[in-house]
Amino acid sequence: MFDTICDLIARDPDYSPRSWILDTLIRVLNGQLYDILPYDFHDERSAAGEYIPLRKRRPSVRYPLCRVVVEDSVSLLFSEGHFPTIDCLDRATQGSLASIAKDSRLNMIMTEAAIRGSVGSVAILMRVLSGRIFFQVLETTYLTPVWNPKEPDTLLTVMERYKVSGVQLSNNGYDVPDLNSDYWFQRTWDGDIETWFVPSPVNNGLPVEIDLNRTVSHGLGFVPVVWIRNLPGYSSTGDPNDGMCTFRAAIDTQIEIDYQLSQAGRGLKYSSDPTLLLKEPLGADSDIIKGAGNALVVSEKGDARLLEIGGTAAAAVIEYVRTLRELALEGIHGNRASPERFSGAQSGRALELMNQGLLWLADNLRITYGEVALLTLAKMIVRASLRYSLRTSAGNILSMDPTTALSLKWPRWYPTTAADRQLDAATLATLINAGLISRESAMKAIADTYDIDNVANELAECATDQAEG
Repeated sequence: MFDTICDLIARDPDYSPRSWILDTLIRVLNGQLYDILPYDFHDERSAAGEYIPLRKRRPSVRYPLCRVVVEDSVSLLFSEGHFPTIDCLDRATQGSLASIAKDSRLNMIMTEAAIRGSVGSVAILMRVLSGRIFFQVLETTYLTPVWNPKEPDTLLTVMERYKVSGVQLSNNGYDVPDLNSDYWFQRTWDGDIETWFVPSPVNNGLPVEIDLNRTVSHGLGFVPVVWIRNLPGYSSTGDPNDGMCTFRAAIDTQIEIDYQLSQAGRGLKYSSDPTLLLKEPLGADSDIIKGAGNALVVSEKGDARLLEIGGTAAAAVIEYVRTLRELALEGIHGNRASPERFSGAQSGRALELMNQGLLWLADNLRITYGEVALLTLAKMIVRASLRYSLRTSAGNILSMDPTTALSLKWPRWYPTTAADRQLDAATLATLINAGLISRESAMKAIADTYDIDNVANELAECATDQAEG
């Protein structure tokens, strides 16, 4: 069914097949896949009286299974209680990165990137404006990266090119000769310049004239774009610049669920107002008015009855949909735990075992969006501090050491219970007294549990408190 719907989506020959595939996956993620279908689900006959097949109707019930799995996995990745801490030996650098991450709302940026990148890939653009760091999430549908052949993980350039209407350009400050025409919009990023081009009419070819008013020289020495491939494995588009789509294996099942639930709803509506069958000859009064307060009078040989249907079909559909949901969630490692099975408070370890599939998915996403993307952004910030005088809303940021090794410290998947925290405290105290770990290492182990942003400052305050005691 997914392929049937995709065949109705127009393909622009000026774009690559990759762009078309990403566009269809974005439609699924945003709940816009059925917008291309011309009829509502309750439309059974066209204006000409022809029967409308189900494949041309938009389902009346839509279960966003794919979106649910994506948001569940991302919530375990970059939500407020799961965002990692950027760690390094230089405490000044660590504090500066923490301040910039908070000032630039980096957790919100990474959450948006992980959701939008679930189709296969996403990019994050870094800009330095008036000394402050800003990030912007870019969909890669119309982006083309060029990699350094000697360093395959380093970008040489990134080009953005797509069609835009004259009205949109005019609304964004462009002086266009024809508002009714379509234009090519293009810009590129390299290690020194963000180049904007003057939009060119589609019929005149690709843009070649540089827009000097909008072109900016950033001088960072690197492309200020992080390219993120979603999941390791087979590319959803067949292009090596994209990773595997998070929800591709569940799309067909989601469509089947939507149509089955729509059909079940259609049956329930029919049951509340079934069709009336009349067998001639009718009685003297042939005017038919349906309703509980009106009786039908037929002759001796006539008959009247309601064409009712049994309720077993609806129950069978619900059971079938429940099975489809289980299979789809298992295929894409979604959360299959039912809240009804919880008998009481569960420990963090019990929740991990219950949601093992979802944790497996989030653990893989930690590699691409955390160890690759987030660390790359942090390194870009460090390098930018050597070029610009950075600041946050709280104050100025000193230049950071680019040779400092950066790492991420991830919190636990689920909050700990009071019993878990008691066991942790006893274990850490035993290890410290035995000389097996330092107080700093112990503090790091519980920093996320007790919302400790700066371990060094917390240790100093603890030492002060002990001295005063």
